[in-house]
Amino acid sequence: MTIDELRAKAAERQQTCSQIKKMIVSRLDLEIEPDWITDDQPLFGRGLELDSLDVLELYVAIEAEFGVALYDSEMAVFGSVSRLADEVNPALRAQG
Repeated sequence: MTIDELRAKAAERQQTCSQIKKMIVSRLDLEIEPDWITDDQPLFGRGLELDSLDVLELYVAIEAEFGVALYDSEMAVFGSVSRLADEVNPALRAQG
């Protein structure tokens, strides 16, 4: 992978993560700025402290905004904004 390809991938990841943060704040009516959420911050527990109702709302929001359907078996993607970005934008997944 060339440096230009890495830069393009990094810019795409940043854009996707920003879009997810804005969606989370908007759909869940959080009283914080989207930029306050870090890409690797846990969304549950000591992170944003989201609950199961918030997850249901995010399921609907992700499908509406990104056209990606998530299933109960994929709960791990809600671990962080970065994990969500990998799921909604497969081009961001690490190449192995």
